[in-house]
Amino acid sequence: MNFTIDPTMVIFIVLALAILILAAMVVQLHNRLRKFLIGTSSENLGESISSVRTSLGELEAFKGEMESYLTTVETRLRKSVQAVHTVRFNPFKGTTDSGGNQSFATAFLNESGTGVVISTLYARERISIFSKPITKGASEYELSLEEKEAVTEAMKMVKS
Repeated sequence: MNFTIDPTMVIFIVLALAILILAAMVVQLHNRLRKFLIGTSSENLGESISSVRTSLGELEAFKGEMESYLTTVETRLRKSVQAVHTVRFNPFKGTTDSGGNQSFATAFLNESGTGVVISTLYARERISIFSKPITKGASEYELSLEEKEAVTEAMKMVKS
C-alpha cells in the first residue's frame, strides 16, 4: 500500500476548508447586519439612521408635551386641597342633653394655606353651620378655639 499525496488534492481540500470558513463568516456578518439595521424594510444603513432620527424627533415631541402637561398638573395641584384636619368638640359643656362631641370644625387648605374652615354647632333642636375663608393660615373673621386648632393642624400637614 503506497499512499501518495497528490499536491492538487491538498490544495483542493485547503481551498474547500477556506471557502467553508469564509461562508460561515459571511452568514455571521449578515446576521449582525440584520440586527444592526432597524425596521423591516431597511435595506441599508441610511434608512436605519433615518428611522432612528424620526423616532428621536417623535420622542422629543412627546417629551415637550409631557413637560407642558406636568407644568399644568403642578399648577392645579398647588391650588387643590392638600390638608384636611377635623376637631370634634362639645360647645355646650356642662349642660344636659347637649349631644356630646357632635360639633366639629374642619379646615381644608391648599399648599399656600388658603382654603376654608367649616364648623358646625350641634344641639338637639338645631344644627348651625359656619364657613370662614382662610388666607395664608389666617381669616379676616374671628375664629373659635376649635377652628384655630383645625387650621393650625392643617397648616402643619401642608408644611410637612
